Amino acid sequence: MKPLTVPSGWKLFATLAGLTLFMTAVVLLSYPPGAQSLLSAIRATARSSFILFLLAFLASSLLTFVPSSGSRWLVRERRYLGLAFAFSHAVHAVLIYCHAQQFPEQFSSSLPGSIGYVFLLLLTVTSFKAPKRLLGGRAWKALHSTGMWVLAVVFCLSFYPRIPTGGGYPLAFALIFSAITFKLVAKLAQHQRRTASALS
Repeated sequence: MKPLTVPSGWKLFATLAGLTLFMTAVVLLSYPPGAQSLLSAIRATARSSFILFLLAFLASSLLTFVPSSGSRWLVRERRYLGLAFAFSHAVHAVLIYCHAQQFPEQFSSSLPGSIGYVFLLLLTVTSFKAPKRLLGGRAWKALHSTGMWVLAVVFCLSFYPRIPTGGGYPLAFALIFSAITFKLVAKLAQHQRRTASALS
C-alpha cells in the first residue's frame, strides 16, 4: 500500500479550489433555492476562507516555535495556501453578490470587508512572477506583510461585533485574536534572536 502523499504547488491549489467548489455546491443543494441556501453557502465559504487564511498567516510563526516537517511544509506551500484562500473568498464574494441581487433588502455593506478585498486583490495579483518582479523585492515584501496584517484585522473586526449572536463567532474571534498574538510574539522572538546573534 502506497503512503498517502499530500499535494503541493499548483496541485495543492487545485485540490483546495475543487474542495471549495464541491462544498459550496453541496451546501447550495442542501436547501431549496432562496435566501437560506445562499446564506448557508456564504457562511460555509467564510469558514473555509478563514481556515486557509490562518494556515498562510501563521506558517512562518509556527516554524519559529514548532520547527517540524509540518511547519516547514506550511512555509513551503504558503503561496498556494494564500491563493486557495483568495479563491475561496472570491467564491464567497460571488455568493454575496448573488444574495444582494436577489434579496437587496437584506444586503448590508462593510467598510472593513471592502478594504480587505482590495488588499486581497493586490496580494493575489502580486503572487505571480511578473508583477512581483515589477514591484521589486522590498516593496513586495512590505505589501504582503502589510496585507496579511490588514486581513487579520478585518477578520477580527468582522467577528467581534457578532460575538453576542453566539454560533461560531466567539470561537472565530478567539482564534484570530490568538493568531495575532502568537504572530506578534513570534516576531519578537525572531527580533531577539537576530539581536543576540549580532551581539555574539
